[in-house]
Amino acid sequence: MKRLTVSASLLAIVTVVGLIHAAGNPIARTDAGTLSGVTDSLGVTSYKGIPFGAPPVGNLRWQAPQPVAHWTGIRKADHFGQACYQNEAHSRLPWTEPFMEQGPVGEDCLYLNVWTAAKSARERRPVMVFMYGGGFNEGAGSIAVYDGTQLATRGVVLVNLNYRVGPLGFLVYPELTKESEHGSSGNYGLLDQIAALEWVHKNIAAFGGDPNRVTIFGQSAGAISVYDLMQSPLAKGLFVRAIAESGPGLIGGAGRGNQPTLADREQAGVRWAEAKGAHSLADLRALSPADTLASTGRGGPPAPNSPVADGWVIPAPGTPPIPDQVPLLLGMVADDIGTTSAGTQAPTLASFTDAAKAKYGAKADDFYKLYAPASDSDVPAMQKAAGRDQGRVSIALWSANQLKLSPKIYTYFFDRPIPWPEHREFQAFHTSDVPYIFENLAMLDRPWEPVDHQVSQAMSSYWVNFATTGDPNGKGLANWPAYAAEANQTMELGPKMGPMPLAATPERVAFQTDFLQQPPKPPAGR
Repeated sequence: MKRLTVSASLLAIVTVVGLIHAAGNPIARTDAGTLSGVTDSLGVTSYKGIPFGAPPVGNLRWQAPQPVAHWTGIRKADHFGQACYQNEAHSRLPWTEPFMEQGPVGEDCLYLNVWTAAKSARERRPVMVFMYGGGFNEGAGSIAVYDGTQLATRGVVLVNLNYRVGPLGFLVYPELTKESEHGSSGNYGLLDQIAALEWVHKNIAAFGGDPNRVTIFGQSAGAISVYDLMQSPLAKGLFVRAIAESGPGLIGGAGRGNQPTLADREQAGVRWAEAKGAHSLADLRALSPADTLASTGRGGPPAPNSPVADGWVIPAPGTPPIPDQVPLLLGMVADDIGTTSAGTQAPTLASFTDAAKAKYGAKADDFYKLYAPASDSDVPAMQKAAGRDQGRVSIALWSANQLKLSPKIYTYFFDRPIPWPEHREFQAFHTSDVPYIFENLAMLDRPWEPVDHQVSQAMSSYWVNFATTGDPNGKGLANWPAYAAEANQTMELGPKMGPMPLAATPERVAFQTDFLQQPPKPPAGR
């Protein structure tokens, strides 16, 4: 009886204080059970592989996350859970191993990870929750450059998570829609993200975090996820700020009206299933995970791998957007558009002219007057200049529209190439900003220079400041003005820090604005 009394008292202390030490290890009490973490030499405690949903296997495949089974005793949270099922690339230039998942994959994958330097729940530190990129086809919270240790030393509680990807995360299918009480299917990966945010809201105080000061941030597909969560009624109230890196306004997510309808996606899902030899939901659930990722052959239907405006998780096209959305920080990397591939044929004046005619049509001459290379050797630099101008102007136009919904927006342009003598062609490639933001340069074997550490320290400071107050500015940092449509500028983040124009000349801004504001061309055959 005395032993039971002591145990009950211990759990009561954990619930109130949040973090204590048992046998040398810090422990935290969640709504499903007690966890023990691991503290490193920096004083940061990590809790890895925390389940936030039941394994989505069997009949739970293609369902919203279900509650976690409670456990007794103290569960060791000292290693990552497996990543959600995906093709295991491990590396693919320019994304070397620290940018890619290296561990096991499987359907039992709904795990999240927490890094905290808080000593008690009373500290109520701001919380940052990261969503990974990977085209909604790959990614995991265990990827090296997403390690939250360094950001935790800056005073936030860092959380990242796994969410379902590919067909297992985004299949839309008539029987699934009929099975759902909400008349919806697809968006299972987004539902995973929402379930993780609900877990944060209920449990993060036990790790010293403030559930009322949560910032979501993500890169690429993770940034599109951030935008989708901002408009989802299911995520309302689960976060107060958002950061989108290389996403909205740049590579998609500019508006629900551009997305296919639920009915469109159901038809596509049927075609995909038929190509797999599956004629019913029972057939689909009988497929092995590997079968769901197997190619349907050349010319076959593409795999479902993106969110859908289903009318439940994401409002249907044509419905008014959710008002009073949260403050937003967003931007791009210099070479987000058109990452160079090794072996690509060198462009020429002729190919540059042909590409301009194909893209700009009747306005090709206007484009060429503004972006005219003098020789073949000038073409790559002019291609970059045009692409970067278009990216910055595109984000500015998107922000002008979003400013009707968000109280304040900050935009940026990151232009520090990762030092990489063996592959200078990649420059500041898509995702190369992530190790700077997380202050994880040490995860990559590169000849870092002092300026790289300066850039990383500044960027992580901006991100943490924004998560803390809603304003990235702080002591010792270059001033970052909030977005204003009339300013035609963005914040340069790199060796130079400060406001920069959207393009080198007002004429280039005007050209790109005019081009981007043209109505989209109707699909072929209509």
